[in-house]
Amino acid sequence: MRVAVLLSGGGRSFENLVECSRRGEIGSQVVLAISSSRTAGGLERARRLSVPSLVVEGRGPELAGAVFAALDEARVDLACLAGWIKLLAPIPPAWKGRVLNIHPALLPSFAGKGFWGDKVHEAVLAAGVKVTGCTVHFCDDEYDHGPIVLQRTCPVLDDDDAHTLAGRVFEEEKKAYPEAVRLFEQGRLKIEGRRVRVLR
Repeated sequence: MRVAVLLSGGGRSFENLVECSRRGEIGSQVVLAISSSRTAGGLERARRLSVPSLVVEGRGPELAGAVFAALDEARVDLACLAGWIKLLAPIPPAWKGRVLNIHPALLPSFAGKGFWGDKVHEAVLAAGVKVTGCTVHFCDDEYDHGPIVLQRTCPVLDDDDAHTLAGRVFEEEKKAYPEAVRLFEQGRLKIEGRRVRVLR
């Protein structure tokens, strides 16, 4: 299966998926990185990892149209958003159920426009919750809203700051995203309205 990773920042999750693929932990091959910014650190990671990359700037339907055209041209089967901070909408009918995102909190909490990166972890700390984690979900035409595939949790410690909490959450992300991709590869994810059933 051919996977593209969409990113806007440093590209750590992108690199994790590439490494999982090359170790055989997922069956897919990461064939393309798409960045929403020319200055994203993930582009340098893509060069170092010898993964083709391109930049698609803009916003709104024009941005989405250009991204999905690039995915079609590259014959991509699954798109994985990993630190992609722009709304990717509308999603064409042919791509419904083929776009995943990972969010560094337990949806539906701490989500929506503006909730990305350390801003999420700062909000978690400000709320005083004791548990946080990450969520992999299918994308729809709203921020952080589509049906949830899986979640992983970790504790929020009394002496955490956004940096230490982000590191603990990312360790869970490194496990969650490959697991979700494997389930997709195996045809085990069935979307039923707002829910995703994992088939045996």
